[in-house]
Amino acid sequence: MEPCRVVIRNYAYCLSHVPDLVCYGSKPQREIDKEPEIADRLRTALRNFAEAAAYPPNQTFIGNLSPEELANLPRPWFSSQPDRETTERNTGKFGEIIDQLTFLALLKRADGLTPPLFAVEPNNAAELHSRLTAHPLLHSLAGSAFTEELINGSIGDAATGGLPLFHEGQRIGTFYGDQRSDAKNDVSLTSPVLLENLCTKASGALALQMLLEREKIEPDRIDFLISCGEEACGDRYQRGGGGMAKTIGEMCGCVNASGMDVKNFCAAPASALITAAAMVKSGIHERIVVVGGGSLAKLGMKFQAFLEHEMPILDDCLASMAFLITRDDGVSPIIRLEPGAVGKVPIGAATSDEAVFRNYLLTPLENLGLKCTDIDKYAPELQNPEIMEFAGSGDVAHKNYRKIAAMAVRAGQLDKGEMNAWIKHISMPGFAPTQGHIPSAVPYVGHAAQSMRAGKIKRAMFLARASLFLNRCTHLLDGVSFILERNPGLD
Repeated sequence: MEPCRVVIRNYAYCLSHVPDLVCYGSKPQREIDKEPEIADRLRTALRNFAEAAAYPPNQTFIGNLSPEELANLPRPWFSSQPDRETTERNTGKFGEIIDQLTFLALLKRADGLTPPLFAVEPNNAAELHSRLTAHPLLHSLAGSAFTEELINGSIGDAATGGLPLFHEGQRIGTFYGDQRSDAKNDVSLTSPVLLENLCTKASGALALQMLLEREKIEPDRIDFLISCGEEACGDRYQRGGGGMAKTIGEMCGCVNASGMDVKNFCAAPASALITAAAMVKSGIHERIVVVGGGSLAKLGMKFQAFLEHEMPILDDCLASMAFLITRDDGVSPIIRLEPGAVGKVPIGAATSDEAVFRNYLLTPLENLGLKCTDIDKYAPELQNPEIMEFAGSGDVAHKNYRKIAAMAVRAGQLDKGEMNAWIKHISMPGFAPTQGHIPSAVPYVGHAAQSMRAGKIKRAMFLARASLFLNRCTHLLDGVSFILERNPGLD
């Protein structure tokens, strides 16, 4: 009997350029609260949409540049000046970069609460509504939110704790916490927390809508959704309870799908893809979407370093992504799911880098009878080095490639003198926004699929790390890995 193979059939990567939301990132907000004058300095360093859209790592994220092409571009990348061609390349092979006003319209559409969370100024409602109705991808999401806003206006003077939302100096509206009586004094339902959650929903819906369009599939054909974002949705009794997958699916019309949220810190997307693949392989569901919305909390996280070096604020985009997992279609890359093929870092392992890489790099390869040198490309954490280096964290991706090569040498699979040449062969520069779960390996899935279809590579290994110690309940970290292979149907 022919084994059931599972593939990543399609994928979408999107960016929402939201410079006026940077001040509500966790780090900027805390620093502004201490020193309000920082807000003015931050505003002067924000990029416009053309600059953000032309930024080479962003172009790589949405598929217009390959990682190899990015590696050949001179740095600093942020000095690249947008020309007419790059300004018009806000749509890529894998997704799209939308501007702030379009995102605010999407944010309003994501608001389903009464009284509303996002109260739009009546004179702005029509413009936001037109942003969605005129957009070729988002017009079906326009709904009735804006016509109701035109009729009802704001939620009244009784509302408290609102955050003003701006676009290019103009106040678009106010974002409130839950104003209902049962939400009183619930810190989980305040405006900063709910703004984070609704930004995840809106950006996740953008990626899901892009995926449906790329696949040319009706939303009611999706069976199940798995969200892998970093938000914490819930109330005081169940903080971080979840529900993001279904609310994103609801917004996009996936009426026949159920869903759940997978949490594993930065490694959640990889864990979600493995979970989805296992469910498809078992026959539980046929078509599963893994979706990850952006993290508002991590906007502007490195802004102080950028201000110090008189640079533009580079962490000004909410990133989102979505993947469609199905049975073998004969062309898409296959996820290896044999026993032992998925890498893990067991509880009993030490927390040293050597122990981590031994467990989620060497062990799964050995289980499949493969060597490190049998993998054509490795995708570890792919944080944009231009963001991380100026902030003092160094080139995270390159550090991981050094560790991978060192493990190959220790395993007797590579000569030490060959390390640098091999690293150049297997590596790529980081190009993903630094939003925790977003850069963690899977931004390369789209590029890997293209390279496999073109016959450039046969295998890629994805290595994701999770900082479990951030929950303050353990000293452990985690790691998970999986391998994608070129579909034999292409041979």
